[in-house]
Amino acid sequence: MNDFRQPPVTLDRVTTSRGELVLRETNGRYEVISNGVFLMDTADGRSERLLVDAAMSRCTASAPRLLIGGLGVGFSLLRAVEHARLAAVDVVEIEATVIDWHTRHLRHLTGAVQTDPRVRIIEADILAWLADTDDRYDAICLDTDNGPNWLVFEANAELYAQRGLDLVARRLRPGGVLAIWSASRDDAFEQRLRDRFGDLELRETPTDTGVPDVVYLVRATP
Repeated sequence: MNDFRQPPVTLDRVTTSRGELVLRETNGRYEVISNGVFLMDTADGRSERLLVDAAMSRCTASAPRLLIGGLGVGFSLLRAVEHARLAAVDVVEIEATVIDWHTRHLRHLTGAVQTDPRVRIIEADILAWLADTDDRYDAICLDTDNGPNWLVFEANAELYAQRGLDLVARRLRPGGVLAIWSASRDDAFEQRLRDRFGDLELRETPTDTGVPDVVYLVRATP
């Protein structure tokens, strides 16, 4: 049988303060490579959609404000705007290059939702944003790095440590929901979440092979 798959095409290669970022495309599938390590692609997106849906299913506000930590290839943002009751969606993305890709190479995926008046895309480090902003949210979805135990950038470890959890908690309105995406389970992190927030809910993305992605769900104290 002939194999009609095309070799990957490099659409952009940029050196940033955090190293090299590469956007590649193969047969309509886009993938992001960071410092030679696969970071994300547009092949699926089930776990990113689960992240947003899980947070919204537990959010009781009538017109909630949502914060998404990480733009990525846009799956979380795309799902968020499908929730009509959302009053506002803030997306914090550290890499200007990734934001730029969504105005050029990925515009066919997210261009329409970026014009949604509820959407604001902010170029910032999520930890710095949480520390500096006065905004508060009814739901926060964190899709930053690959989770607490499989980091591409060691600087992101602080987000999953006590200080990061405290910063997130301060930006949640009473009764607000925090949803955190991770590529795998982490017992120590789960315990930190229980210690900080109390009850913890875990949802897994169904998978045919390998370890499922997980979403951690906790609620701010009313």
